[in-house]
Amino acid sequence: MSLLILLAVVLLIAFRQTAGLRIAIWQIMLLGAVGMLITGEVALVDALHSVDVGIMVFLFCMFVVGAALEESGLLVRMSGAVLGRFGTGPCFILALVFAAGIGSAILMNDTLAVIGTPLVLGYARMTGASPKVLLLALAFSVTTGSVTSPIGNPQNLLVATAGGFSDPVVTFFIALAPPTAIALLLVCVFLLLIDPALLHLRIDRTISEVSVADPGLSRLACLSLIVIAVLIAATVLLSLGGGTGIPLPAIAMVAAFPLLLFSSRRLDLLRQVDWPTLIFFAAMFVVMEGVRESGAVAGIFQDIGPAAIGIPAIIALGIVLSQFVSNVPFVALALPILVDAGVGEAEMLALAAGSTIAGNLTVIGAASNVIIVQGAERRGVNLGFFAFMKVGLPLTLMQATVYIAWLALL
Repeated sequence: MSLLILLAVVLLIAFRQTAGLRIAIWQIMLLGAVGMLITGEVALVDALHSVDVGIMVFLFCMFVVGAALEESGLLVRMSGAVLGRFGTGPCFILALVFAAGIGSAILMNDTLAVIGTPLVLGYARMTGASPKVLLLALAFSVTTGSVTSPIGNPQNLLVATAGGFSDPVVTFFIALAPPTAIALLLVCVFLLLIDPALLHLRIDRTISEVSVADPGLSRLACLSLIVIAVLIAATVLLSLGGGTGIPLPAIAMVAAFPLLLFSSRRLDLLRQVDWPTLIFFAAMFVVMEGVRESGAVAGIFQDIGPAAIGIPAIIALGIVLSQFVSNVPFVALALPILVDAGVGEAEMLALAAGSTIAGNLTVIGAASNVIIVQGAERRGVNLGFFAFMKVGLPLTLMQATVYIAWLALL
């Protein structure tokens, strides 16, 4: 029954716009969670325990920071200052893709998704570029770029901690940065192919002459960004020294603290929090718990057999199964099987890469995609399931080929 509920959720998300359904992604996932509870696939106690409080706290706090950046006008000011440096569309796309990709490796992809959604929509308004294309640029970039770092996304963190790496930060970067650079270039190529108008885009350099709307809130938002950057840098240094990094929820809490404590507009910020996306994540944890308890994914690994799992199979399974159980639960299920099989670092890196670029295939392949899509919908821009997949499918196949070929050389 849990697999039927999951299938219904996926189909509703895929066809909600083409079928004319006036229902949001978070409402569909919430219905799926209720279905798991009503059918007894997940007990109420297990459902409560399945919700990852750390991720919920992280997202809430980052939404507060993102709201402050947007409400203060600092985001528009920053975007104008950066955008004014690029005179042509191709240069702008190249800079956007690589900046988002590198940023996601340092700040985590979900962080970039929260902050980047209003940013790229602002870029679209300033330049006349297609907002949907820029949203795709953001989604593909934060997913792809996060491959190179143990803290780029939650599934990489799982692989880094359980994969037997002596120095995961260095290992991930040295092994995965070259193919990821190629993968990001592929993102640029695909974006220019689907929207040739970008080739002829000319950017007005006076865009950089934008002032903030609320100087007081802007200063606090800037402080929050500095806190995030400093604590992330401290985490990287601690990891390089063999220590334990600062938990991401703690970093987000410290960053949001000045805004909630000192800003006179704290209630406005709370109203701007993306509550529907938080509901989506809570419901998703319940749905994934039902799928996990069914044992279906573990059964697939048992049928294949650990000895038959090589780099191509791991990446392929990561891409496909992450669409149904999400990438973090998939990695959590796959890790003990791969550890028992005694696989090497290349296979563990393949697990990280495959489960991550799964997010480029469909909207539901990565949590960051959902953050971007729902954030865009709140601002009046719809990015449909099939519009995403039309570009994501060939892009993911080409990126998978790059990672398989590269990791086979290690």
